[in-house]
Amino acid sequence: MSETVLVPGARRVEATLDTPDGDADACVVACPPHPQMRGHRGDARLTAVSDSLTERGSDSTGGVARADPGSTDGVACLRFDYGEWDEGYGEREDARNALRWAAERYDSVALYGFSFGGAIAALAAASTDVDLAAVALLAPASRLADDLDAVAALDDVSCPALVVYGERDTTADWEPLVERARTLGLSVTALSADHFFVGRHDDVASEIGGFLLEHLQ
Repeated sequence: MSETVLVPGARRVEATLDTPDGDADACVVACPPHPQMRGHRGDARLTAVSDSLTERGSDSTGGVARADPGSTDGVACLRFDYGEWDEGYGEREDARNALRWAAERYDSVALYGFSFGGAIAALAAASTDVDLAAVALLAPASRLADDLDAVAALDDVSCPALVVYGERDTTADWEPLVERARTLGLSVTALSADHFFVGRHDDVASEIGGFLLEHLQ
């Protein structure tokens, strides 16, 4: 089931909340790619992961890894659109506000972002007042501005973190962030894919969804 919600804050942030058929006491906030490059909450890489979280117990996502085979409850996913373009600063606050919204309603909260949204997720995870269960970054940009450095932000991420990147990705500057993640001992997974993971959305759902489910249970 999906419903539209508004995330409270100074900026207008509209979101889609995907929920499983059963009860959910955990929620993943999903950050979309660059809004000036047609990035939005309906991005296929966000919806693939959302499906893997909310449809636990079914085969609709191609056999997504599950943290607890004895449980069929899913996890909610809040996919949001950023407010008016603000060079990454307002977008980071949008993510933090979405995390606060989720934390008021769910016992456990995790964060996920793709591309530009991966950088936003890293920056938000490093500066949020919400206690995060995990953060997952897919093909993340390494830096949005001198003071919006996602690589440096990893040092301040205190929850379990996963970085997934495409080995043929020539779009995002992911190498510095992946290198830093490995130095910090964070989980890193490489997929044989381009930046958009064409033909690999099930694998993205399995890697990201499985990791998030493991740490949300």
